Amino acid sequence: MNRRLPTDTDDGMLLIISGPSGVGKTTITRGVERGIADSVFSVSATTRPKTASDVEGVDYHFVDDAEFCHMIENDAFLEWAEVFDRKYGTPRKWVREQLSRGRLVILEIDVEGAKQVKARMPEAFAVFVLPPTEQELLDRLHKRKREPEEQILKRFAEAKREIAEAQASGAYDAFIVNDDLDRATADALRLVTEQRAAGRA
Repeated sequence: MNRRLPTDTDDGMLLIISGPSGVGKTTITRGVERGIADSVFSVSATTRPKTASDVEGVDYHFVDDAEFCHMIENDAFLEWAEVFDRKYGTPRKWVREQLSRGRLVILEIDVEGAKQVKARMPEAFAVFVLPPTEQELLDRLHKRKREPEEQILKRFAEAKREIAEAQASGAYDAFIVNDDLDRATADALRLVTEQRAAGRA
């Protein structure tokens, strides 16, 4: 049992934020994190190699395949997935410890991950960020100038698939359209604050 700290409260909440590549979900996630004082961002474990700019425990917890498989066998993840031959997972123990302290725990994960988490913890509040239009999303992917056209079109097709899956999954409690970043962030903050207040009532 964790020793209770003076800052601990009893209104811990698990927040899931998802959205396709290029929709602005990471910026919105960070806006929510900054806007709510007791929020903490969940750091995933990954088998992806650590780059020079990565910080252990801040960007990811870096583990090898054997350790990751051991964690799966021991049911150590709330959710996990394999993406392009790299594994990513949300450590269950850390999330539960933070929730027990009354924190707002933020997971930025994909639809498959959200479905896994909601199956285990249906009380989690899940938000999906949508683009104003498909054309706007494609334009944003082009503006990032990170990838060749073929890769951009592949990401766009995947984004459309992910949006359709999110809308059909029943895993999401709210959808936010990011037609204006400040407004979308404010909408997310309002939804989370209202949901938390309802949980206290």
